[in-house]
Amino acid sequence: MKDASKPKQMLRLLFWESTIRCNLTCAHCRRIESNEQAHRDLTTPQAKALIEQLTELGRSQPMMPILVFSGGEPLCREDLFELVRYAHSLGITTALATNGTLIDTTIAEQIRDSGIARVSVSLDGATAEVHNKLRQLEGSFERAIEGIGHLRDRKTPFQINMTLTRHNAGQLEDVYQLAQSLGAVAVHIFMLVPVGCGQSLAETDMLSPEQCEQKMLDICRLDGRGELQMKVTCGPHYERVIRQQGLHKSRTESGHGQGDVPGRSGYRGASKGCLAGLGVLFVGHQGDVFPCGYLPVNCGNVLKQKLSDIWYGSEDLARMRDSSQLEGKCGVCEYKHVCGGCRGRAYAATGNYMAEEPFCAYVPPEATR
Repeated sequence: MKDASKPKQMLRLLFWESTIRCNLTCAHCRRIESNEQAHRDLTTPQAKALIEQLTELGRSQPMMPILVFSGGEPLCREDLFELVRYAHSLGITTALATNGTLIDTTIAEQIRDSGIARVSVSLDGATAEVHNKLRQLEGSFERAIEGIGHLRDRKTPFQINMTLTRHNAGQLEDVYQLAQSLGAVAVHIFMLVPVGCGQSLAETDMLSPEQCEQKMLDICRLDGRGELQMKVTCGPHYERVIRQQGLHKSRTESGHGQGDVPGRSGYRGASKGCLAGLGVLFVGHQGDVFPCGYLPVNCGNVLKQKLSDIWYGSEDLARMRDSSQLEGKCGVCEYKHVCGGCRGRAYAATGNYMAEEPFCAYVPPEATR
């Protein structure tokens, strides 16, 4: 039974896989189902019901969650902007996660006019050669850059998302500089999690724990410039690295960093590494609810249960929120309250989402005693 004296866990970001359909077949995608399964996407009425459930949950906490329209490729969904406008009518701030290749002048104007707070565009390299190899489509880099140009011309805030692999890790700073030159407001670095198509890629292109550690230091150096908002996703040990390097103090003062929320000027959320089930939820295209998009632990379905009941009542989510239940070296790590290790990678490696982070090189002092 829940202790009524404890504050409710606050949902900050809901990522919704608005459609499974996509115009690309990226090597590192979390998607398993094909475009043929798009008929199982939530219908317009079902999607609006999800938005209503999110609104109800948001009204029970101090802030309304951000709704991120993701995919697949959300721009493949015909009623996308109708749903964005509906969310806004209920007081929800929205963001859009896209590969950028479908953004032309008309789509860019629709994005601007719909009031989407920020668009994230995936660039997995600073050159066509590197990006197109991961995206598995020639011309995708050029089309993404063109799409970004349409956003910039219409003064729509955008960020660059980059998934780090061995193939593109050498272009980290090049992507950062490209993002600056394009006018991005932020760069978000995603550390590969071996789910979906990424399972096969992980066998050949996953950074080792030592390589991950070095990349964290490189990101820390770029972050320290204070020129762009920097965030590391699925790399929770970055919160340890910035503390070891002393960067967390300057980040708090400058407003750059993990807690920046699109569309909320001046707002800073809690600085925590893995937010799966803590401040984040992922809703799949059929309504299934997961702690995040990279952790395939089904916590319920919004077509059968209220989102708030899942958020507050799921035993799996409750377990993930309890850092005292972390196992292995994560369980004895002095940084477990700010890092927590990637629960998705732990699950992929062991089938146990509370096991230690398998791609962290750090050895806590307690683990050697």
